[in-house]
Amino acid sequence: MNPPDASVATPAAAPRIIPRSEHAISRSGISPNALRVLYRLRDGGFMAFLVGGCVRDLLLGLEPKDFDVATDALPEEVKRLFRNSRLVGRRFRLAHVFFGRDIIEVATFRATSAPSQGDEPLPEADPEDGEVPELDGPQLEIEPAAPPARSPAQRARTGSEHHPEATAELMFDASGRILRDNIYGTIDEDVWRRDFTANALYYNIADFSVWDYVGGAQDIAARTLKLIGDPETRFREDPVRMLRAARFEAKLGFQIEPATAKPIGALRQLLAGVPPARLFDETLKLFLTGQGARSFEVLRSRGLLAAMLPTVDAYFGSHPGSLVEKLLLQGLRNTDARVLADKPVTPTFLFALLLYGPIAGIIESAPPEHWHELATILEACDRATREAQARLAIPRRFALGVREMFALQPRLEHPRGRRSLRLLEQARFRAGYDLLLLRAEHGLAPPDVAQWWTRLQQVPPEERGRMADALAGEGSPPQAPHRRGRRRRRRSRASTPA
Repeated sequence: MNPPDASVATPAAAPRIIPRSEHAISRSGISPNALRVLYRLRDGGFMAFLVGGCVRDLLLGLEPKDFDVATDALPEEVKRLFRNSRLVGRRFRLAHVFFGRDIIEVATFRATSAPSQGDEPLPEADPEDGEVPELDGPQLEIEPAAPPARSPAQRARTGSEHHPEATAELMFDASGRILRDNIYGTIDEDVWRRDFTANALYYNIADFSVWDYVGGAQDIAARTLKLIGDPETRFREDPVRMLRAARFEAKLGFQIEPATAKPIGALRQLLAGVPPARLFDETLKLFLTGQGARSFEVLRSRGLLAAMLPTVDAYFGSHPGSLVEKLLLQGLRNTDARVLADKPVTPTFLFALLLYGPIAGIIESAPPEHWHELATILEACDRATREAQARLAIPRRFALGVREMFALQPRLEHPRGRRSLRLLEQARFRAGYDLLLLRAEHGLAPPDVAQWWTRLQQVPPEERGRMADALAGEGSPPQAPHRRGRRRRRRSRASTPA
């Protein structure tokens, strides 16, 4: 592919080399395992750089989640250097070097003639976020035949020639999206393959300098997110870049430069052609990495939520400022707090939040006297999930989890003596209870019931029995508030299920 218009910033012929004295990256902030990989590549006579989001985060003073390495060594050469490595990927082969559960990803420089997939070696994988690309067949575990030897001068070159032994293999679909990409190149070409200038910095282990071809250091200092090359072309090559732009806007607080943001409105429907499994992965990155509430706001403002989850966007468009929207945002803020506290989070609870509006809308389309019936609730969950799966693949275990969470709501709202104690043993109890708390906080479930369940979990087992017996003897005292809440919901049909 030819370079874009001259009016668009393109990689310079030579990088701006920022010496160690002029940047804040210290080896103390780099993973020891990443350093081992870098040093072994260097000692083997190869170029070795940290690249992508980890360099960006180090410059921002953040702790990177993953460390990715770029080199002029071919995948087979990397595999010979590291016995603890495995080659992965069919569309673009790279090496994973294993240190226990820690994986350092090593990618060979890619050629200018194969347009970029951002920091992604595969359309379905994002190494910056630790996603594992599809594995090749067992034949990749066999020691490969040695490729033609290269001289030190060939290995160190930064010109425009490709590896002579590399096989050129590049395919696009009708919309311009990359389908297959397996062309190796040099560092001068590899930089053109990256998506945003902030992700196109290379940290050189040879002298601890940072190589900047596209003004990435300046854009990081200005907190600006800018695509390399023509934005429309780059978004067409890989529509997921629009979601990545939204994610970085939410995660880093960067502003998307106007030229990069301009095509998003016209091209967002290209996301409908992205494999649903990949959109599922991107959804988890957007909402389960600590910036879920902000990601939701950015997606809506950019019109991207409508392309990812049309029914979710449609519900909030027809119910602006509703209690359900407030519940969703509070649930996402709670999830963000758990991520930042290094507590576990689950896609099941995330999709219960995201699909709450569509589920509520389906329930409210039924006669009010059926709103609290289990069959109505389950049918609404199944239908809302099916509609969402038209765009993104929600694995069955998470879809069933959402169904179970909503099925628990009537039973949690109507505790019945000692039978209620059995709910504590159910696998989905905690998630269902958390949803009940959120609903009660926003007036969508009886607060007395939520308080009763909270106390029940705090007291010793023998006290639980007495609480359940008292509840049965008093005829379920929380029922009066529940009935009042139910009448309120019937007056305002923009309410909630269960």
